[in-house]
Amino acid sequence: MKDYTIRMIDIRSDTVTKPTEAMRKAMARTEVGDDVYGDDPSVNELERLGAETLGKQAALFVPSGTFGNQLALFTWCERGSEVILGEECHIIQHEAGATAVIAGVQVRTLSAPDGRLPAEAIRRRLRRRSLHTPATALICLENAHSSGRVVPLSAMDETRAIADEWGLPVHLDGARIFNAAVALGLEARTIAARADSVMFCLSKGLCAPVGSLLVGTRDFVNKARLKRNIMGGGMRQAGILAAAGILALKEQTLCLAEDHVRAKRLAQELATIPGIVINPDETEINMVFFRFQAEPDATRITAAFKERGILINPPENGEFRFVTHYWIGDAEIEAILQATREVLT
Repeated sequence: MKDYTIRMIDIRSDTVTKPTEAMRKAMARTEVGDDVYGDDPSVNELERLGAETLGKQAALFVPSGTFGNQLALFTWCERGSEVILGEECHIIQHEAGATAVIAGVQVRTLSAPDGRLPAEAIRRRLRRRSLHTPATALICLENAHSSGRVVPLSAMDETRAIADEWGLPVHLDGARIFNAAVALGLEARTIAARADSVMFCLSKGLCAPVGSLLVGTRDFVNKARLKRNIMGGGMRQAGILAAAGILALKEQTLCLAEDHVRAKRLAQELATIPGIVINPDETEINMVFFRFQAEPDATRITAAFKERGILINPPENGEFRFVTHYWIGDAEIEAILQATREVLT
């Protein structure tokens, strides 16, 4: 039984989740070793379990999702080469320009607000190395997408087919791949099969305090392990963190459907409140996006929610985002809806 009695209702993101009681106990008693030497049994077990769950040969434990994505680019791409990806994806919008700093690659973006990369748009951007042009080295996908939308397998298959024609690898930012799997009614490995490497988060909706996994072939992961050290990602006795990650995969992946149900209910109820613009059908995972009809005073609105015990982020390009997660129950949904009605009146 979950105890939802927390001081503030935090719907800024699912990154705010706290470890479960089972995770805290596992972290306290887990056996550890030096992971850089390969001696940490908990990290080794997490990597084995992560690779098996995603249907890949090997996995590598990394500090964060951004770290995992940038490590993938650093491993796949030569400096000065080019990466094709959607303009609205997390790697472009929220990773601080790391592609230029770490991998030293040029990004070639195309418009894909729902995460689907149009086949013809990809083809127009593919390039071979010449005296004046860099070579395309990698195509990146994201599923679930930062917009909260889920990319269907058919769209991923189109990208995969083009990549195969050109002999290119595909990297999947699967930070919320288990949310996508729930929404599609599939196993996560079915989605991961469309990519050569996948990064997925153990934190966010899975409640682990820290960490992500980068999975792929054994050869790719061995190369990435060296690059991880170059990036300063050797975490020594990381088994304390890995213990929570193991439970994230074994237990918390089974709870995500509840977050989706609550998000969809929240979206449907918000749609009944005058002054809110929202399409509930676009809520596919645990993220609810909406706008106010009137120009919002972001500072006033976020303060008004905080006064009512609810933490929200200010809008991005006029759009608010409420995110459900393990620590948001039915009572919290009611409180959020009540606060929204009060703020609008």
